[in-house]
Amino acid sequence: MINLTKLWTGAAQPADGLRYGHGSCAETDARGRKPIVVWNITRTCNLRCVHCYSDSASVQYPGELDWDQMQAVVADLAAYQVPSLLLSGGEPMIHPRFFDLVDLATNAGLKLTISTNGTLITPEKAALLKAANVAYVGISLDGIGPIHDEFRRKEGAFDAAVRGFKNCHDVDQKTGLRLTLTRHNVENIEQILDFIETHEIQRVCFYHLVPAGRGSELQVLAPDEARHAIDTLIARVEVWHKQGIDRELLTVTQPADGAYLLLRMERENHPNLEEARRLLGWNGGGANSSGRGIANIDTRGDVHPDQFWQDMFLGNVKQMSFSQIWDGGNPVSAEVLESIRSIGLLSLEERQARMTGPCASCKWFGICGGGFRTRAAFANYGSLWGSDPGCYLSADEIKA
Repeated sequence: MINLTKLWTGAAQPADGLRYGHGSCAETDARGRKPIVVWNITRTCNLRCVHCYSDSASVQYPGELDWDQMQAVVADLAAYQVPSLLLSGGEPMIHPRFFDLVDLATNAGLKLTISTNGTLITPEKAALLKAANVAYVGISLDGIGPIHDEFRRKEGAFDAAVRGFKNCHDVDQKTGLRLTLTRHNVENIEQILDFIETHEIQRVCFYHLVPAGRGSELQVLAPDEARHAIDTLIARVEVWHKQGIDRELLTVTQPADGAYLLLRMERENHPNLEEARRLLGWNGGGANSSGRGIANIDTRGDVHPDQFWQDMFLGNVKQMSFSQIWDGGNPVSAEVLESIRSIGLLSLEERQARMTGPCASCKWFGICGGGFRTRAAFANYGSLWGSDPGCYLSADEIKA
């Protein structure tokens, strides 16, 4: 994640310690971080979004974890001291034991986030989330009104999501907006940002498209679209900061955003340039992301490097605990994880020498880490050393 609020304005943010080794609860080394775990607790969903990486629908899927297995996962993640647990789906709130799981996780001391389409958040459910000390609720929105409904393939989905935001706001439950940038909605960013202001949403994450599941049918942003999107986000961050509002605004699944941010800072002689360069260098971008700083447990208990890379199998929590799998206790996962993590473990020079394509000579490689490795692997037939096709920097900008 690239926290534009932190890097552009210098304002302290809640996850500075984890993301940049700076502030409260700071990590000493980005490579040694425990992973944020994204747990898809069910594949069933009441919507059928065009960009869904899990290809979910309103049906029951076989093989999902039973309650005893889910309790074991929570106990293991708590003992392993993962920094955060994100419950996702499908639509996680459809799960019949959803609130039992929320209570179990928060009582175990886990920092809990919910990723939801928001349509099922009634006032009563919002109050339960607040009472359970959920860190924040991330509600997905992909446009205003009919644009969102078209993405979600359900008329009225936008209005239902807005009610979800309102219900959370009414009980002072911290909410975040999650949006996947595609060529179909990028021109509506200003409207989304206006919506965030109107509804006083405290956190917003703009994901760059990863072509997985049904999302493989969509196109990533063209370079000019990506640049315009980031410029628009930076401009709004500046406005909010001048108003005394340090709302968290992050971009996700594209470490090249950090390099682009630094390029702009260099051109504008920005006062935070050197501090932003230091923080992004500590973070390492894609080199310390999938398979290291983030992990996924899918609905059947299979473990993956991240939630998009579900054809990369590391083990199953029905046979071995997540912590054992992640620490290499499974011979299969040990070999795969060693390969993935070698991107971060090798020296910068060794890593870059193995890269192919533009990343092989890019001067921002130490900041970006070669982009989002999952998207790069998709585009390069599984190779870990190919360049990320979502990178939008020009040949002149990456020239050493």
